[in-house]
Amino acid sequence: MRKTVLIVIIALLFGYLIGGGLDRFNPEERTPPYTYVFQTPSGVKEGAAFSDIARVITPTVVNISTSKIIQRKVSPFSQFFDNPFGDIFEPFEIPRKWKEQSLGSGVIISDDGYIITNYHVVEKADEIQVTLFDKRVYSGKIIGSDPKTDIAVIKISAGNLPAIQWGDADKLQVGEFVLAFGSSFGLSNTVTLGIVSALGRANVGIAEYEDFIQTDAAINPGNSGGPLVNIKGELIGINTAIFSRTGGYQGIGFAVPSNMARSVMKQLLKEGKVIRGWLGVTIQDVSQGLAKEFGLSELTGVLVTDVSPGSPAEEAGMKRGDVILEIDGREVSNVVSLRNMVAQSVIGSRLKLKTSRDGKEIILYAVIVELPQEIAEVVLEEPEDEVREENELAGFRVMEFTSEIAKQLRLSRKEIGVIVVGVVPGSAADEAGIKKGDVIQEINKQKVTDLKDFNRIVSHVRDGETFLIFINRSGKKFYVPFKIY
Repeated sequence: MRKTVLIVIIALLFGYLIGGGLDRFNPEERTPPYTYVFQTPSGVKEGAAFSDIARVITPTVVNISTSKIIQRKVSPFSQFFDNPFGDIFEPFEIPRKWKEQSLGSGVIISDDGYIITNYHVVEKADEIQVTLFDKRVYSGKIIGSDPKTDIAVIKISAGNLPAIQWGDADKLQVGEFVLAFGSSFGLSNTVTLGIVSALGRANVGIAEYEDFIQTDAAINPGNSGGPLVNIKGELIGINTAIFSRTGGYQGIGFAVPSNMARSVMKQLLKEGKVIRGWLGVTIQDVSQGLAKEFGLSELTGVLVTDVSPGSPAEEAGMKRGDVILEIDGREVSNVVSLRNMVAQSVIGSRLKLKTSRDGKEIILYAVIVELPQEIAEVVLEEPEDEVREENELAGFRVMEFTSEIAKQLRLSRKEIGVIVVGVVPGSAADEAGIKKGDVIQEINKQKVTDLKDFNRIVSHVRDGETFLIFINRSGKKFYVPFKIY
């Protein structure tokens, strides 16, 4: 009897496997559609991993309260009526003061009381109050700050403090879990969970040097300066800003990468300021049209549009039209990545620049120097339209570039070219981004010194062809691929 039962069981099992039971173990052999079951690690599934991280990180997070005195002179009569006598009562004005307060966060980076936060959290503060996890309160002192990255370092007189561990933000990948800590809306010890939504976010308008980590972990007012950590409990970012139309969380937050924050911190502690490297080039991103014109098979690297005289780039042999592909073996993906790489380079270091010139790769070496004092940008004043000499090409008009026009545009009188004095709306020129006041200095890599050169070069251009225009716009030089139709 037992043998019979055993035989039946074996037969049923064999039939089950032959009839398709095996395809549960071989999902590739199953007929679509089918569901892939992801095995979540038990610690994450149960939330234990995140609670462990919170337990370790929360004591390193501080609440920062700042205050500053705002003063404004007010007429003693203004509380009763608008002053119809202008400034006749000005000698009787009395100063009016009030205290403006704000809240933010920070994270302890050393056991002797050094704290990193955002510059805008402590900007122009008269008093800084730091509250620790255990409710102890200390006065904070600004050790150094860098508005260009929105990073500041403060110090409190305390010891034996829990300090966070630094992580490597360069190893982050989109989709990784991250946790944001801080004091949202003044509520201390707040923790939120999310993922890395994007990396290398720039042109956000928050700081001058931007390379933000974007996350959907809930970041709200008060989180600024708090830590963004990975699932190892390592600091990989400093929460800086949110993208919001309401002032509250809407799924997009930005954090300064830990590598940038740490580099800034070290220089502030050592030098008292941030010293940035300088290569001496004007650059632009490579578009599809530019890639074709400069012999590139991929949309990578940055295009050099100008080289400063006496700069490290000029001494290295770099020329306008070169495309920088790599720096010391690291890929240069866009203007922001190159700018940040050079800025964070050690002064005096020798960088290896993998460059494409006329479709051929060459290697150049440049010794980085300190960034010179920046020159303020000037606002472009458009030239007047009263012109007699003009030429037309695909929707824009040009005239001779004279010393008088150079003076009006605040450009060097040594500059050459022809100036755009009109652009037809909706034309090819308009779509290419050419603007009134642009100085055209090259067409198809041929120099344009005057109107005669311009006419000679464009006379050979036919409808449907794409050509390359090199433009000087209020001192900014760049290329524009242009197609006539």
